[in-house]
Amino acid sequence: MKFRLRLGEIFLIEVVFYLLCWLSNDYLASMVSLIFGTLFLVILLISLVVEVIERSRVPRWYFYFMLLSVIAPLLSAAVYLSIMQGVDWMNVN
Repeated sequence: MKFRLRLGEIFLIEVVFYLLCWLSNDYLASMVSLIFGTLFLVILLISLVVEVIERSRVPRWYFYFMLLSVIAPLLSAAVYLSIMQGVDWMNVN
């Protein structure tokens, strides 16, 4: 029996991972979200440019996965910031 995750399930796992990071340490989570989100966005853009130049046999779900991997840290950060009304590490005491 082969176990395969769907895109929606992968997206939910990513959102839960980022939210757990945000709840444990908001500074680390902001850095991880920024780095991973940017990394996935750059890989997605390069893949799309290469796909436009020369068609490849990359499945369509790959592009959706990359797009969801860009959206997941943004969504998690937005949820955390809307609930907590900001981050602690930016407050000046």
